[in-house]
Amino acid sequence: MLSTSSWLRRLILIGIPVLFCVLSQLGHLRLIENQLLDLRFRFRGELDSTVQPIYVDIDNKAIQTYHWPWNHRRYAQLLDALFDHGNVKAVGFDIVFSENSKADFGIQEQDEGRLLFGKAIHRHKNVVLAANYVPGPGLIQEHREFPWVFDGFTDPQKNDTPELPAFPVLGPSWGIPGLIDTYLAESRLAPIFAESPVGTFHPFALRLALIHWGLTPEAITRFTDRLEIRRPSGELVTRIPLQRGQLVECNWFSHWISPKNPRCSVIDIGENLSLLESDKPEEQAIGKAFFAQFRDAVVLIGAVDPLLQDLGRTPFDDEPVPQVGFHGNLIKTFTSSIHLRRPPDAVNHAITFALCLVIGLLARLQASSHLRPRLVALILVACYIMLAFLSFKIEHFVLPMTAPLGAGLVTGLFAISWQLLDEQKATVHIKSLFGTYVSPQLVEQMIDRGETPHLGGSEAEITAFFSDIQAFSQFSEILAPSKLVELMNEYLTECTEIVLAEGAALDKYIGDAMVAMFGGLVPLNDHAYRACVASQRIQLRLGELRKKWQAEADKWPPIVGRMQTRIGLNSGLVTLGNMGSPSRFNFTMMGDNVNLAARMESGAKAYGVFSMVTEATHLACRQHGGDHVVFRNLDRIIVKGRSLPVSIYEVVGLRESVTDQALECVDFFSRGLQAYQMMDWDTAETCFRQSARLERHQPGPAFASNPSIVLLERCVQLRNEPPTDDWDGVYVMRGK
Repeated sequence: MLSTSSWLRRLILIGIPVLFCVLSQLGHLRLIENQLLDLRFRFRGELDSTVQPIYVDIDNKAIQTYHWPWNHRRYAQLLDALFDHGNVKAVGFDIVFSENSKADFGIQEQDEGRLLFGKAIHRHKNVVLAANYVPGPGLIQEHREFPWVFDGFTDPQKNDTPELPAFPVLGPSWGIPGLIDTYLAESRLAPIFAESPVGTFHPFALRLALIHWGLTPEAITRFTDRLEIRRPSGELVTRIPLQRGQLVECNWFSHWISPKNPRCSVIDIGENLSLLESDKPEEQAIGKAFFAQFRDAVVLIGAVDPLLQDLGRTPFDDEPVPQVGFHGNLIKTFTSSIHLRRPPDAVNHAITFALCLVIGLLARLQASSHLRPRLVALILVACYIMLAFLSFKIEHFVLPMTAPLGAGLVTGLFAISWQLLDEQKATVHIKSLFGTYVSPQLVEQMIDRGETPHLGGSEAEITAFFSDIQAFSQFSEILAPSKLVELMNEYLTECTEIVLAEGAALDKYIGDAMVAMFGGLVPLNDHAYRACVASQRIQLRLGELRKKWQAEADKWPPIVGRMQTRIGLNSGLVTLGNMGSPSRFNFTMMGDNVNLAARMESGAKAYGVFSMVTEATHLACRQHGGDHVVFRNLDRIIVKGRSLPVSIYEVVGLRESVTDQALECVDFFSRGLQAYQMMDWDTAETCFRQSARLERHQPGPAFASNPSIVLLERCVQLRNEPPTDDWDGVYVMRGK
């Protein structure tokens, strides 16, 4: 049954994606989501479009030259030049010709200019004029509420009418009104329609696109989720996806300053018009070449001077750029039918929940390493980010990022915090159980696995380690108790640090003896290799200690400077568990393989070696460590208390520290052992004599014998007392 704490944690984990979904639905994540969308635009790069609108800029030079605000006569001249000489298909004015616009010239002159402009529109047709609900910068206008259907403005007769161009007549003959409003004043979404008492209005860009296609608004069929434009024959021209039933999203095609945005200034049109009227043929040719670029083009005339404040940010541009570029990109979106597509809200919320669920599970997952599941979680997040960017680049599909990634991050942090609290409790528990006989590194590994060790006994594949000081009773006789304790502490500290560093768990100390296990508490595939390496590191470190103790001759008797330790190893299945009583117990190992490891340590004395292992350890070490550890096959023996023979090996040393002489000794000895097992006593004796000369440990005060001498004496004995015909080369040990 789950505790109150567990229920609370699960409710919080569920509440995190719910919270982010609600925030997303209410639009509170829009700013961050838009910034992430801008990154995807830049990752995708610029696009080619079917229609390439040409921008005619009302720039600073034009404003200064023609003294802004202009009389409408100037716009009439522009239309005549573009239609008569440029043969354009359509012209759109991103300028609100409002009754409220203030001019420096008189009313009569203003009315005359408007009349000329209206006549130019009537003469050329295909002119779209800006209409809007929200006034542009510098315009004084009565409040008009945009009729958003999703905000309840469903009755056209009750809706406001947009600010329309100040002409006596509107329509195909005196200018086609087109909405230039955007949603939330951002250059991202535009209304696809607005219904008012005087009729339905469509976007400025859509009206220009209809002219380009040679169609009228009657070609539009509106659905709740899309808008379709068809020819009178029924042929589908384009399908425009809608958001919230009324919004169309602009797919930005390029930067404002880009080769994909051809442009010129109003001044350029005036100058080239003058060239056309010149008497010089070469100047006329320049003028004709200039106007040739406009043939069948859709032209957008708009203010680009920052002083006119008609600027906005775009996904491609860090600094605000002229807002007329939004309408140009919307035209490209319509005519190229390259629309941004988004999954339904339900799918967005499902993505958020799914990502949170997976990240939460991975963050809470207990494994042999904390980093592994969390790395998987990071890879999952990276894959989702990559998917979001690639789906946008390839399919123009906008996957949500802020809500899923934000909720996933918070979920992961909460789950990790939850895990850390649980792990802190587990750490205290495990350290209290094992801290006295397991290395801190091993305790950390156990904690990393996220598992409480199995108590009471279980089987495990390990390498058992036994070490013992040679002739320790002599040390006890010679040294005072305090000195003996000091010496043993220094020696055992060095040995313990080495075995723990190689991943072992300390079992116990028995006087000068040390018992350890490689593997078991925490699985180690290379436990045999680690044990063999540890044995040689101990022998090397003991050699350094002997030199140190010899240099401290005033502190230690000569026997300390000759200290040797024997090490025995065996690998195999053993029983591990807490043994003892409920009030006092010890975690230890038991079994035949443990006893055999102890026999390797004691049996090393009979062969005059200091590191002896079984064939099982030798093979396992070679499997994981290659030839980094050098072995010498010593014999096949039956140890006391066992009936089955076992091959034994000396650990000669680590490859980098073994001398050429030692390798030559091993070679002679191996050949001698092979001859010995074939009862070729002469050859065996010859080889053993050769290896005896090369042995590192020669008989003397410190060393009683060595393997070559042991086998050489056995050859002499067997020659004098030949074995039976069924002799298999196995030597039976009489003592422990």
